[in-house]
Amino acid sequence: MNLQVSFDYQLFDNELDLEASLQTLLAAAREATMLSYAPYSHFHVGAALLLSNGQIVKGSNQENASFPAGICAERVALSTASSLYPGVKIAAIGIAYHSSASADLPDNILSPCGICRQSLLEVTDRQQEKIKVILSSTSGKIILLENAAYLLPLAFSASNL
Repeated sequence: MNLQVSFDYQLFDNELDLEASLQTLLAAAREATMLSYAPYSHFHVGAALLLSNGQIVKGSNQENASFPAGICAERVALSTASSLYPGVKIAAIGIAYHSSASADLPDNILSPCGICRQSLLEVTDRQQEKIKVILSSTSGKIILLENAAYLLPLAFSASNL
């Protein structure tokens, strides 16, 4: 049996091609990179969530000398939104980064790690609504996904329990 996984996405050369609310969201994600604590990797990641009530919640990666104790920007934002706005659905997430290596790879579009993908899937399942995802590069190139679940094909979720 052959199994094929595929999904549609949109590729943009810059954020000006996005709708205004998503431009604002991506700008907030870029601002959040400045809140990052990344003294070890120097890889500063910012995430911003657009909630269904119009609020934007930011998160940034927070490293720790004991590496497993750090937390990614996406999960900081998800936890903050859950704490500050319990029950409010997430419409979209924007993710941005900068690092010393980004000058060498300006078109490299950032995608969440596995734990963050799983966390986004859990929120998507819990709220029973899709979350749009904006993945960005430092040069301005962007991928727009209509559903965070696309990031984790063949996922393990609550329906498997």
